[in-house]
Amino acid sequence: MKFADIKNDVAFRKIFGSENHTEVLISFLNAILGFEGKDQIVEVTILNPYQLPKLRGGKVSILDVRATDQKKRQFIVEMQVAEKDGFDKRVLYYLTKSYTSQIQRADQYRKLKPAYFIGILDFSHTENPHYISRSRVLDIDTGEVTIKDVEFNFVELKKFNKAENELSTLTDKWIYFIKNAENLDLVPSNVDDKGLLTAYEEANQHTWTQEELDAYDYVDMREEDARAEIDAKLIKAEARGKEQAELKAEEEKEKIILALAKNGVTLPVIAQSVNKTAAEISEIIAENKTGEIA
Repeated sequence: MKFADIKNDVAFRKIFGSENHTEVLISFLNAILGFEGKDQIVEVTILNPYQLPKLRGGKVSILDVRATDQKKRQFIVEMQVAEKDGFDKRVLYYLTKSYTSQIQRADQYRKLKPAYFIGILDFSHTENPHYISRSRVLDIDTGEVTIKDVEFNFVELKKFNKAENELSTLTDKWIYFIKNAENLDLVPSNVDDKGLLTAYEEANQHTWTQEELDAYDYVDMREEDARAEIDAKLIKAEARGKEQAELKAEEEKEKIILALAKNGVTLPVIAQSVNKTAAEISEIIAENKTGEIA
């Protein structure tokens, strides 16, 4: 078997956004959100079902999976491989927009149902040492949940380091799948959940169409180009910073040379102090005197 990288846009949407395999999303949501008993999700409607991106025309705009369940609760599941400026504000905007779009008139607010954001992040975002963190609107003094209808859940992949034999819960097994699938050859022997088993089947690239494989590769190349562009900018910025630092160091050294010369220190002693030749010291002193005359 050759499993896809679940962090790839095409793979992520194919697995979690399939209308034909909603058991995948149901299992994932129940595991991550800890829904049990009467709160458990039993069916979902995917609001933006999986479609192959158009390869021609540039950017692929597959960002998330949106769904609603049998109780009309709203869910946004999003994969983020790199932290972007304004991430918190965008998350807040998307979830509150999903929440308010349930109704058309303000006097129907009683019909509003809870909305949940699940962000799968390939970077560290919170100070919580656990790989899953939940954020709600709380009373700062008492910790009471004062507004219950919105919840933000962050899955930080870099904080998840369990090996296959350490996976004790379905939640662990789901995060292990998302983080490690591309490096596996077989489905782990401890996977017995129907939704997760289907996810592994959908991630097996040997079952994909050529069109899906092309789209997957295209997204990978696009992301690699973006990383290369960022690396190039960082290298240039570092070079500029180094050049400016060296220039500043030379300016500081020149001030020391002039101060020592003014106090009658001999050229050989100054040269030894600042690691320059006596000729270079003479030139710096002469240039400074020429500048004063000018």
